[in-house]
Amino acid sequence: MKDEGHKKICNITKKYADESSYTSASSGPGRQRDVASDKMLTKRQKETYEIVKKYIDEHGYAPTTLEIAHQLGITSKGVVHRYVKALDTANLITLVPNRKRNIILNDVVFQGAGEIPLQGNIAAGCPIEAIPEQETVDLGAITGPNRYALRVCGNSMVEEGIYDGDLVICDARNQANNGEIVVALIDNECATLKRFHRNEDGTVTLIPANADYLPMVYEAHRVLIQGIFIGLLRIHQ
Repeated sequence: MKDEGHKKICNITKKYADESSYTSASSGPGRQRDVASDKMLTKRQKETYEIVKKYIDEHGYAPTTLEIAHQLGITSKGVVHRYVKALDTANLITLVPNRKRNIILNDVVFQGAGEIPLQGNIAAGCPIEAIPEQETVDLGAITGPNRYALRVCGNSMVEEGIYDGDLVICDARNQANNGEIVVALIDNECATLKRFHRNEDGTVTLIPANADYLPMVYEAHRVLIQGIFIGLLRIHQ
């Protein structure tokens, strides 16, 4: 059975206004300050930070290494990688593994009472395109440096109590134990939420929690673990 998440991606409304927005450059409660000026960075590292911040402001997601290089007027992606790594070391950004657009601004992610990044949608059915988002979800006590949220699209995990529209909270990890519910990136293109099982022949089975859906078996190299499900948030409006 096919899932609605296979046909379309649920829309996420980006918030760009007032104190909840990462686009604000003014200081004050809930607003982003010029944090780069507080860190021991070189001129080019600060310039890289400003490029990333402006790009996210304009597009809603992070630039690639090549796009940063173009803005810096250089051709070396290796140099850009060093600048970005310096920003990560300075805790100005978080680098999400196994993503092309993998930069998250830390001043957004962990500001105020506690927020974690809402990085896009996750299929609870057939895999859908994984699209990075730059939105945050305030979840108070469950925030942490390796936590992020995904909005579920589909109903293949309903027997685990995970429904379409739920926000699942995940711990960023690249390995999983059998039986864990994981965020699995398939062929570096499509993300899905399923229970993980590594088979004796080396393949991986991603198991739904809905009798209407069949388990999916993949060669291990096709599946990248990006996180482990730890809980969910359901908002009734």
